[in-house]
Amino acid sequence: MTKRIAFLASDVDVAQSARNKLVARYGNAAPRDADVIVALGGDGFMLRTLHNTQHLDVPVYGMNRGTIGFLMNEFHEADLLERLRAAEEEVINPLTMKAMDQSGQVHEALAINEVSLLRAGPQAARLKISVNGRVRLAELVCDGALLSTPAGSTAYNYSAHGPILPIGSDVLALTAIAAFRPRRWRGALLPSTAHVRFDVLEADKRPVMADADSISFPDIDWVEIRSEPKIRHRILFDPGHGLEERLTIEQFT
Repeated sequence: MTKRIAFLASDVDVAQSARNKLVARYGNAAPRDADVIVALGGDGFMLRTLHNTQHLDVPVYGMNRGTIGFLMNEFHEADLLERLRAAEEEVINPLTMKAMDQSGQVHEALAINEVSLLRAGPQAARLKISVNGRVRLAELVCDGALLSTPAGSTAYNYSAHGPILPIGSDVLALTAIAAFRPRRWRGALLPSTAHVRFDVLEADKRPVMADADSISFPDIDWVEIRSEPKIRHRILFDPGHGLEERLTIEQFT
């Protein structure tokens, strides 16, 4: 049976050109009617596609037409139907973030990769970290901190010297960004069921922004984060090139 494919592409010319060729060759369905969504772009566009289509319960197969493609497969035009039939599915759950800013407004967002808190002024941020209602670190002086999923552990988390987490490990990585005090604090590994809260100390003097997959909110007072198992993102990979294999390769390069 031929799959009904919805082709989505980023705004860059190379992605739009690829989409036009694929639509001419394979046709195009609306995402709500599709058996599979093919996303053409880089990892940023893949994340947006997953967010925008999460209500459809349709798997997404990415092909790299951007600058970074950790979540993407290689681009080939000719054998797409065969690759889709053979593709292996990974299921990941996002983080849900609730944050209150200094005006009292509450913001909510989902993050497939990570939720990060970043200093927004010349002075270092001062954060208090609680896990499951218990204060675990009364003060972290830093440029920021983040909580990462396994799927996002090779992104910002890894650049901040956080650990790479195996897919399916039911673990989250709590990582400091340029920690000053405690100077030797290297972060923590937490169960995926953990409820993490950051309180911004001296928020008016040391402003902090919160970011969930590039959705940002300024002047934050506190942030609460937990995993959301009710939301399932289905990602397709070519055999032998899934997230688990890519995470393993990344640790030996």
